Amino acid sequence: MLTLITFVPLIGSIAVLLVPRERHLVIKWVSLIVSLVPLALSIKLWTDYDPSNPAMQNVVKIPWIRALNVYYYMGVDGISIPFIFLTALLTTLSLVYSWIIVERPKEYFFLFLFLETGIIGVFTSLDFFLFYIFWEISLVPMYFIIGVWGGPRKEYAAIKFFLYTLVGSVAMLLAIIGVYFHTSPHTFSIPEAINQLPFARNFLLQSLAFWAFFLAFAIKVPMWPFHTWLPDAHVEAPTAGSVILAGILLKLGGYGFLRILLPMFPQASREFAIWIAILALVSIIYGALVAMAQRDMKKLIAYSSVNHMGYVMLGVAAAAALTNGMKAGDKAIALSGATLQMFSHGLLTGALFFLVGVIYERTHNRDLDQFGGLGAKIPIYAGLLSFMAFGSLGLPGLSGFVAEFMVFRGSIPIFTVISALGVLGVVINAAYLLWMLQRVLLGPLNPRWADVPDTDAREVITLAPLAFLTLLIGVLPSFMVNTWQNSMLQIVSLVGRFVGG
Repeated sequence: MLTLITFVPLIGSIAVLLVPRERHLVIKWVSLIVSLVPLALSIKLWTDYDPSNPAMQNVVKIPWIRALNVYYYMGVDGISIPFIFLTALLTTLSLVYSWIIVERPKEYFFLFLFLETGIIGVFTSLDFFLFYIFWEISLVPMYFIIGVWGGPRKEYAAIKFFLYTLVGSVAMLLAIIGVYFHTSPHTFSIPEAINQLPFARNFLLQSLAFWAFFLAFAIKVPMWPFHTWLPDAHVEAPTAGSVILAGILLKLGGYGFLRILLPMFPQASREFAIWIAILALVSIIYGALVAMAQRDMKKLIAYSSVNHMGYVMLGVAAAAALTNGMKAGDKAIALSGATLQMFSHGLLTGALFFLVGVIYERTHNRDLDQFGGLGAKIPIYAGLLSFMAFGSLGLPGLSGFVAEFMVFRGSIPIFTVISALGVLGVVINAAYLLWMLQRVLLGPLNPRWADVPDTDAREVITLAPLAFLTLLIGVLPSFMVNTWQNSMLQIVSLVGRFVGG
């Protein structure tokens, strides 16, 4: 099943290339139907998953390059399954939203399906060789999506995105090679490398490998000070590109911390946890303050991602910290909250970027000072924007609140001062989102927008599933948390190896 989920979009992208260029509608329908296959399979994968077993499930392991001990090795656990579903969902919704694309739709829809294969491949890979290939595959289509269909500074944004990510990729490749040569027998298997603990007897080498992986994942998250590619990429990317970028691509970094960094380098993780926590705090406060200063609605949402992913990294740091065994439960809660925050952020920020796109299509304007009074004029849009903004600011009953509460519940006993300061980010977060709502929806109506139409059926179809899941997780978070709870406890136990040794 994992092979199908991963490669059906790739096969579909090839099918799109075979459709004559002028058959726009056929291209779009083929792409949409193909995207529904991994979505349906990911739902089945989730419903069939046994959360009581933290081991990898649906494992596929076939020899690939015997000389290097490389395997076609795939599997999923409670951490990867929700993100496979999120990838499939946001890809399908992005294709629905992009139905109006008229500029080179053949290449556009091909790249989105190709990108889906790359991202799902990262979440299913259990071999470093395979993991790295999919990691790089996810980079190339987004470069072209930004560079071809982006805004006025699209070339600059695309190259900046590519170079930042490439630096991280090179660092990760060096670390992977180091891990390969420090396992016996040499292996690219991620679970086997975690069991062997490469560099366990050489803390200097372990630290170098740790920081190499850290750089790759921190750029992707992105953490301060590696975040500067993000605002440009978001502002210049087409709407659906921004949705995939914020909703899924950023999660590859957080996933890397959970899948590789913490369990493979427990000693370095414990040693450097305080520095991760400090960088997370800076991301939380800095992202919120800079978001508050924005006039561009899209750039405001972009900087909010730096703020929200800072909470993810605070949870990761808490799980990595050196504490006594009694705090293992707190660590698992913090890590579970971080994972829920990633999923929730994918829903909420994806929806907010869709909503920015909706208003931009009608007004060709994103300047918050140019809006006002639209709440009465376009009530469906106003309701959706308010709902998603309230979710993003952490209103109880919606997914953002549960995620942030769990992160702070788990991190406060471990990093009390840093977590307390991090709560300020929640306050600032609420301030800039409410300020955005006030400037867009309230006050006198700008006469320029007197004839702006409300959201249409295509846009409501795109946003409704995200709104539903935001509410469902806020009211009933247990179905999410139970999926990965045992996987979190396993990571915490792996990080706790050799304490005091």
